[in-house]
Amino acid sequence: MIWWDRLLPLNFQRKRLLKHKSNTPLKQYLSTPIPSGRQLINETEFLVVDIETSGLNPKVDHILSVGYTLIKHNRVILKDCTYSVIKQKAELTNENVAIHQLTDSDVSRGAELKQVLDQLINDLAGRVLVAHHVTIELGFINAACKKIYDCELPLQVVDTFQIEKKRRQRHHQTIKANELRLFNLRKEFGLPRYNAHNALEDAIATAELLLVQSTQVCGDEQCSIRNLM
Repeated sequence: MIWWDRLLPLNFQRKRLLKHKSNTPLKQYLSTPIPSGRQLINETEFLVVDIETSGLNPKVDHILSVGYTLIKHNRVILKDCTYSVIKQKAELTNENVAIHQLTDSDVSRGAELKQVLDQLINDLAGRVLVAHHVTIELGFINAACKKIYDCELPLQVVDTFQIEKKRRQRHHQTIKANELRLFNLRKEFGLPRYNAHNALEDAIATAELLLVQSTQVCGDEQCSIRNLM
């Protein structure tokens, strides 16, 4: 698909939604143009997001925590990191507690999903969403938006998982099981190991990985967003 063709439906959807959602927290996001695929990477702000959930199905599972950080001028801006635990009424399973290190007490004191979603959407305005295996984040963000705002969110996205998958496919490399998992890729690229399944640490880990991948893809040349897609 030609990249300007891909962007046109996003901005059309954004403008159409703005007509009907102008009095909601979506207004700032929908009033801000979505970055074009032709926009240079070093001129683009990326919001790198990780969402930890009770399972993988947005229809039945819940968001437990959200973490994100900002990349601006090819640098991770740690002072702009955000981390939120989402309030839950249902008790967590033993598996959830073991994986995410969150307790029933933690989630009972968490923030309301709408409050966290309002802030996330505000921070996404004019930026590109980045995640590792972004379909999971997109599924839960859109499910939450559908529930709270009765619409899905038009987003320009970059997936660090897909960047590496496509790079290996171009070089006709065999991809082994679990080889493209976030922390396996970080190890391969010589990046330090962080704790897994913490939303903020995973977001920072993904942001650092994206910077390495951008260097691999672009070298010393200036590249556009579409080079990462």
